[in-house]
Amino acid sequence: MPRFREPSSPGTSCVLQRPTESLRELYVLGRRLGQGQFGTTYLCVEKSTGKEYACKAISKRKLVSQEDVDDVRRGELFDRIVQRGHYSERQARDLLRTIMRVVETCHSHGVMHRDLKPENFLFASPDENAPLKTIDFGLSVFFKPGEIFNDVVGSPYYVAPEVLRKKYGIQADVWSAGVMLYILLSGVPPFWAETDQGIFEQVLKGHLDFDSVPWPEISESAKDLIRNMLNPIISQRYTAYQVLCHPWIQEDGVAPDRPLDPAILSRMKQFIAMNKMKRIALRVIAERLSEEEIAGLKETFKMMDADNSGAITFEELKVGLEKLGSGLMDNEVQTIMEAADIDKSGSIDYQEFITATLNLNKIEREENLFAAFAYFDKDGSGFITMDEIQQACLEHSIGDAEIDQIVCDIDQNNDGSIDYGEFVAMMRKGNGGLGRRSLRKSILRDALMLESS
Repeated sequence: MPRFREPSSPGTSCVLQRPTESLRELYVLGRRLGQGQFGTTYLCVEKSTGKEYACKAISKRKLVSQEDVDDVRRGELFDRIVQRGHYSERQARDLLRTIMRVVETCHSHGVMHRDLKPENFLFASPDENAPLKTIDFGLSVFFKPGEIFNDVVGSPYYVAPEVLRKKYGIQADVWSAGVMLYILLSGVPPFWAETDQGIFEQVLKGHLDFDSVPWPEISESAKDLIRNMLNPIISQRYTAYQVLCHPWIQEDGVAPDRPLDPAILSRMKQFIAMNKMKRIALRVIAERLSEEEIAGLKETFKMMDADNSGAITFEELKVGLEKLGSGLMDNEVQTIMEAADIDKSGSIDYQEFITATLNLNKIEREENLFAAFAYFDKDGSGFITMDEIQQACLEHSIGDAEIDQIVCDIDQNNDGSIDYGEFVAMMRKGNGGLGRRSLRKSILRDALMLESS
């Protein structure tokens, strides 16, 4: 893909920091192929050979920071594929694992990317082992479990059939990643035609060619994964988490040694400061979340539960937190242990772990807050009384010695009970005021941590 930035005046480019030729002297620009956040991609034909290329034109006015300039200078995954023809299975596996960790991180934070393609993955440098970075979250959206979207977005080769039918959810990201894996292994897209409309027709047909070269030499395990990622039946298509668990993705048959999410430690520390009522509310919320929403936390629990007993002991928690580089003293680990061990059994069971490490985005969803309030408000009066809090503490084997002080702290109008507004204020207190912008930064940070691991 030619990447000329200053076609009108040959010389040294301030962006690429090297001499550049005049684009129009060497190429004939054709139709527009796509539009991105920073620029437009055109079909171009090399005058000397007649070969067709894709040329990305980027306006320098949109490069407002040094980070933007650095992004332009990094090599795209697309470029590497073109240079290689295709990747070996091991190389493709390593790249896809990074890509799917990003997708799984986004999905677990309630974000759908909606524009996954090789062009949106950049290598940090030309080095062979340079880390892969994700860019362009311009089309990403926040979603709620089961939410359906109907606006057609994405790029023709990578768009899922349900997107074309205007009825899709987060599984569309997995389809796009499946197309990327097919390209990594073969060097060509699975659905191809001369026009966008032709591509869409091929996507809707969904026929996969595993007969042409090099597919006879590709392992059945790799082809099995692609079939599951490009399954047109959405309910049967793999989730991002299932992709990461597939034998072909795993290293030597063993789950990849994924570093524990650093956010887990901070969430546990926040959990320590919560009152008993809020801890119970979080457990109620945790119990109503789908397997898909807590897949990442489930994976982390299994890694920390070294003996597969179904509960995390003090020593297992200590080792797990050490992997985060926490540097905590034994007494600090014990404090986290005691806070998370709601039923005081001496260990942290699965539900207690999920409760203590829930993402704030899930805690603050209106439907989850309402469900937690309803759990306490047994008589449906619209108010939570002291007796109802005591009953909830009893159900969760938690002492009620601090109930008076809890109600006093939450009851803003001093009427002796807690209404829904007061309950929501209590649930959001101490969460750092996590808004959409802060959450997006958190997601990007987590994704970059996974990519660099």
